[in-house]
Amino acid sequence: MMKKYALLALAALSLTPFAASVAADGDDKAKPKYNVLFIAVDDLNNDLGTYGNTFVKSPNIDRLAKRGVRFDKAYTQFPLCSPSRSSLLTGQRPDVTKIYELQTHFRKNLPDIVTLPQLFKNNDYYSARVGKIYHYGVPGQIGTDGLDDPDSWNQRVNPKGRDKAEEALIKNLTPDRGLGSALAWRATEGTDEEQTDGLIASEAIKIMTEKKNEPFFLAVGFFRPHTPYVAPQKYFDMYPVDKVPLPKEIPNDLDDVPEAALFTKPPHWGLDEVKRREALRAYYATITFMDAQVGKLIDAVDKLKLAEKTIIVLWSDHGYNVGQHGQWMKQSLFENSARVPLIISVPGGTKGKASGRTVELVDIYPTLAELCGLDPKQNLQGKSLTPLLKNPSAVWNKPAYTQVRRGQIFGRSVRTERFRYTEWDAGKAGVELYDHQKDPGEFTNLAKDNNFVITVNELAVLLKKGYPEAEQAAAK
Repeated sequence: MMKKYALLALAALSLTPFAASVAADGDDKAKPKYNVLFIAVDDLNNDLGTYGNTFVKSPNIDRLAKRGVRFDKAYTQFPLCSPSRSSLLTGQRPDVTKIYELQTHFRKNLPDIVTLPQLFKNNDYYSARVGKIYHYGVPGQIGTDGLDDPDSWNQRVNPKGRDKAEEALIKNLTPDRGLGSALAWRATEGTDEEQTDGLIASEAIKIMTEKKNEPFFLAVGFFRPHTPYVAPQKYFDMYPVDKVPLPKEIPNDLDDVPEAALFTKPPHWGLDEVKRREALRAYYATITFMDAQVGKLIDAVDKLKLAEKTIIVLWSDHGYNVGQHGQWMKQSLFENSARVPLIISVPGGTKGKASGRTVELVDIYPTLAELCGLDPKQNLQGKSLTPLLKNPSAVWNKPAYTQVRRGQIFGRSVRTERFRYTEWDAGKAGVELYDHQKDPGEFTNLAKDNNFVITVNELAVLLKKGYPEAEQAAAK
C-alpha cells in the first residue's frame, strides 16, 4: 500500500501546473487562481500563418499558437456578430438565446442568465472589458457601449480613434451598401496608437498593469478586420495589390447550391477581379494591423510576469468569406464563414500543438469555468475542451453545429471531421453535403449522390440531435 501511495506522489510531482489543477478532482486549494486574457477579434477568418496561409502576415497570433493549442476545426454557432457573441458568452445555443439578429439584447429572453465574465466577477475576479465583446454596430457604435451587458463587468472602456473620426474619407467599393456591410477601406496616415484598436491595446495593458496583483478576467475586443478595413498605410504596403491571391473558383460552381445558401447576390456584388483584389488586400492589411495589437498584449503579459498564471484565449465571432463561391463576409454556412480561429494557452499546458477535433465557440464557457475551478450553477450547452488541451488528439465524438436565418427560413448545419451537412428550411429549401476529405473547397454537393444516401441519412439524424429546441417547436 505504501508503495502505491509513493508512486502516486511521484506521478503528481511530474504533472505540469495545468495538469495538476485538472487532476485535482474539484479540490479548489490545488487549483491556481488563473487570470484570463480573453481576446475577441471581429470578422476574422482562418487566413493566418498558423493556419497555413503563407500569404497573410500574422506573426503574433502565430506565436500565441506556439504557446498553446490551436483548434483547426472550431466553429461559430451563428455566423453573425450578436447571435454568435450572445451564444458564446451565455453558454447557450442560438435557439435558446433566441438571438438571430443585431437588435435584440439577450437579457430580454434570458434575464437571469449568468454570463461568462459575470461568473468570474461573481467569484471575486476583476472583470473588465475594453472594446467589442458583446455586439456593437461597426463602425456606427464605436466609442459607445453598444449592446453591452453591465452585469458582466466591473469596468468598461470604449476607445474611439481616428478611424472613426475620418469615416468620411473611406473608399466604398459597394456604395449601395452601408459601411458596416460594405467592401470599404482606407489606408491612413499616423500611428497604430491613433486607431481604435491601438487604443484598445493600450487601455487593456493599463488595466493589466493596475490589476497584476489580483485575479482578473480581462476581455479585449478588437474591431478589425471588420469592415471598413482601416489601418495605417504601412500594413497595406505589405500586400502589393497585384500579388493578392483570389480564392479558387470553378465554372458552374453554384449549379448544385440551393438558392437559400447564398448571401452575396449577385456573386461578388458584381465587382471585377481588380476591385476584389483591392478589397481582399485591405482585409489582409487590417488582419496584420490587428495582429500587431495582439502582440502588444502578449508582450505585456510577459513583461508583467503574468505568463505563469494567465490563460490566454483568442477567438473570432465567426469566419469570413472573401470570394469563395462568389460570397463575401458572413451569414453563410459555407466552411469559410462557419469556421473560426481558436487558440487557448494555459500555463504549464500543452504548447505548439493542433487539434483536429470539431469544437464550438459555445465550448469556451465550460472550458474556462473548469480550468479556473468555478461552478456556473446553470446548465451550459457546450462541452469543456480540457481533455483536448491536455491531449489535442484525444478521443472526441462531438460534432459542431452552425445555423443562420434567411428571413423566416433557417439553415442548419452539422460538421463532423469529414463532412458538412446542411438543411435549408428543414430540407424544403435545399440540402447540401460536402466531403472535406476530398473536397475542402466545397465545390461538389453530394446530397443527391446515390453513393452517399447512408451518409445523408446518418447526418440528418445527427443534425436533428443538435437542434432539439427547433425540433420541439416544429412538433407543436
